[in-house]
Amino acid sequence: MFVSYLTQKTVKNNIIFSGIALHSGLNVNVCIKPAEPDFGIVFKRVDLKLNNIIYPNFNNVTNTSLNTTVENEFGAKVSTIEHLMGALFGLGIDNALIEIDNEEVPILDGSAKIFIEKIIASGLEISKSPIKVIKINKEVSYSDGERFISIKPSTISLDIDFELKYENEVIGSQRNIVKVYEDDLKDIYNSRTYCLFEDIEMIKKNGLAKGGSLENAIVVKDKEILNPEGLRNNKEFVNHKILDCIGDLYTTGYRLVASIKCSQGGHYLTNKLLRKIFENNKNFSIIEIKEKNLPHTLINRKLLKSIA
Repeated sequence: MFVSYLTQKTVKNNIIFSGIALHSGLNVNVCIKPAEPDFGIVFKRVDLKLNNIIYPNFNNVTNTSLNTTVENEFGAKVSTIEHLMGALFGLGIDNALIEIDNEEVPILDGSAKIFIEKIIASGLEISKSPIKVIKINKEVSYSDGERFISIKPSTISLDIDFELKYENEVIGSQRNIVKVYEDDLKDIYNSRTYCLFEDIEMIKKNGLAKGGSLENAIVVKDKEILNPEGLRNNKEFVNHKILDCIGDLYTTGYRLVASIKCSQGGHYLTNKLLRKIFENNKNFSIIEIKEKNLPHTLINRKLLKSIA
């Protein structure tokens, strides 16, 4: 799978999404447009006439409560970017202009499934420009009470080891380990956001989840899943957290070669970890892959040119 990542990609055609925003409850339209190599992923708020470009970079993250929000210096925001960013990461899309006519990316079905399907149906445009990857050189960790996240060097892959611990017995303790560039990630990208029924009133009092429903979120009440269709896979709760993690990791701008371990984490911990990593240039290298057909097993060999 990693071989397909070796040159930069964009979408082949404009891709349009419309739907309800999870937190604002507003209807939002999104158009993903092709972009040239080295353009990166860029959001454009087309409902604003000025100062409407927003870069989904970890330093621009201004909110991590129940979503990831990025904001530019003029106060223009785009929120709930994590599922779309996860889809772009997973499909190896390096460059795209994402036009959006409101502040929040639509939630669709609560997962990355529809994003993935529409992007694949549109097709990808493959350039001749080499990709860059971030290689972690030193272990970095961040903790908040019992919650923690750590990242350490890996030779060839991006591994994510994630665990949840809930008192609710339906969710309970769940753990999954994935090799992002090698495993079939269908279950990850199909896994929906979720909440406990008893938390909904508080979430709505805080002005969030106005667009939430059983159409776009799993709701757990005591020993019951309220969604009539049940779960899509038996680790859907932790798998959704891995999806969120992948999307938040893409706020680095590149794919990573690293090993990540997280317990009871989320948007906040991932963003804190990224900020800590990039405080010190010794923690990472940015690598440009020069060989056209470099197998992923050689990612850590001398065929790479460090540009950091």
